[in-house]
Amino acid sequence: MKREVMGLIVKREDGSEIVNYDDPAFPSYIYEGWVFPKVTWERVPHYHEDIEMIAVTEGTLGYSVNGKIITLKAGDTIFINSNQIHYLMAMTEEIARYIIFVFHPGIISTSPAVEMRSVVPVTGNEELPYIRFHKINENAADIMKLMKSLPDIRRDPFLITKTLYSIWEIILKQSNAYGFMEKDDSSDSKKKLLKTMMHFVHSGYREAINLEDIASSANISKSFCNRIFKEYLQETPVNYVMHFRARKVAEYLRSGDLSLDEIAKLTGFNGTSYMSEIFKRFFDTSPLKYRKQWRLAERNLE
Repeated sequence: MKREVMGLIVKREDGSEIVNYDDPAFPSYIYEGWVFPKVTWERVPHYHEDIEMIAVTEGTLGYSVNGKIITLKAGDTIFINSNQIHYLMAMTEEIARYIIFVFHPGIISTSPAVEMRSVVPVTGNEELPYIRFHKINENAADIMKLMKSLPDIRRDPFLITKTLYSIWEIILKQSNAYGFMEKDDSSDSKKKLLKTMMHFVHSGYREAINLEDIASSANISKSFCNRIFKEYLQETPVNYVMHFRARKVAEYLRSGDLSLDEIAKLTGFNGTSYMSEIFKRFFDTSPLKYRKQWRLAERNLE
């Protein structure tokens, strides 16, 4: 099964995403996805140098950007700027469908002049973490039409580039209309601390980790550590560790035939019973049922 089938997010140890480009020679990823409560690709905090855009085609979903939750309904589109900590989430018990477009800004940086005048002023603007295009607002219909055209041309770098220039023209107009938002000087430092702690968890999740360990990795107090995680990720540091381990369990279940005991040892769980309990808490199914459902889906795609 291709990783793109379910829009899986693969991350480096520092928490940044390894974007699964459609063509290794062209930094663009286009995918028609869906989200539902407790699927494994929901609520996966990550960041990347690439720009990310989501156009909602059915239902309602949420996006957390640097701790702020934005509710998006059918017809809405969101632009998420480079290096922002973000994640997708289900907001209702019904499936929400979307088109996602992840691209490196280098695609449209065709010359130093274009890059410095029209790209860096957006991607380098820490005061512009995202732009929301509400379906009733100006430009929303135009950008939705462009987003909907992308799945059919996802293998054509020329047409993607052509479409991206049209999208970027709208982004430039909208960012100029917004002007400069009030800057919170503390937000940059807190994001850096959070990224440091995410890296600590991702590189050491196989070992025993507690709140004090996580806070110490960034040289901050336990209470401040708690506040940062809750502000940006809406969960406690310890819950984040458990959630990350559960996602790692899902990766092993999808990728091989390891026993549950072997997977528990590889993912930092002290026994299969506790691992299964935590896995079900996050994904509403047992590890064995998850593996069975995944393999059935693989066979159906063959």
